[in-house]
Amino acid sequence: MLKARILVVVILLPIGLAIVYLGGWAFAAFVALIVGTAGWEFARLFRSRELQPASALVVAGAVIFPLARMLDGFESAPLAVSLVILASMAYHLVCYERGRDLAATDFVVTLAGALYLGWLGAYLVSLRNLPEGIWWLLLVLPSVWLADSGAYFIGQAFGRRKLSPRLSPKKTWEGYLGGIFVGVPGTVGLVTLWRIWAGPEFTITPAQGALLGLLLSVLPTLGDLGESMIKRQAGAKDSSSLLPGHGGAFDRIDSWIWAAVIGYYFITWITR
Repeated sequence: MLKARILVVVILLPIGLAIVYLGGWAFAAFVALIVGTAGWEFARLFRSRELQPASALVVAGAVIFPLARMLDGFESAPLAVSLVILASMAYHLVCYERGRDLAATDFVVTLAGALYLGWLGAYLVSLRNLPEGIWWLLLVLPSVWLADSGAYFIGQAFGRRKLSPRLSPKKTWEGYLGGIFVGVPGTVGLVTLWRIWAGPEFTITPAQGALLGLLLSVLPTLGDLGESMIKRQAGAKDSSSLLPGHGGAFDRIDSWIWAAVIGYYFITWITR
């Protein structure tokens, strides 16, 4: 399993870095592809439990937000959110009229998927579009990966006390604290390195990097647990088998979307 995970990373990481470097519409389209795939997986998980969210609307809603964010930032956000809500309600009204008694619940699930994955995922685009955005993105996401890796390996070696037995039985408090132990100094190290490479425009101090590292080590775990909650209800181990050893797109971005929001607002706060 570990070999499969490493192989996928070795193959996909250079592609991802190239798209991050390009930025612009290429990066926005890449984000839209990822969150759209995650949206399809999200709808599929709920459909396995006799709910019927509109898969096409979940995917379309997830895709529209990062593209709109690239088009004009947050300016068209009210229109995009309104269109997704109205289209979802119209669709499920028709479903109810045709005999679907749980159409109201389906409507809520459709909206949840589009907004949770699309709206939050669009912050990856917002983060990349900040001044010096390539460096900010290469700070935020690797910080989460460092914390995740620290949690995994330290949890494997020393984990005893369950962090959340119902949601994620393999996660332990030792692993969670290990993620913080690795994530905070790892983020400081990245800040130091990026300040050398990016120059004075990369305005974040090591102390601010430590605080960001702490936030990104502590909070995105909730995104991981949130996805686990959805999978537990669906009775699924992974959101799909798209990536060997990693599961699906939703499995990969569950903590990224939390990190993107946290990172974006933290960075705009320290640079204003």
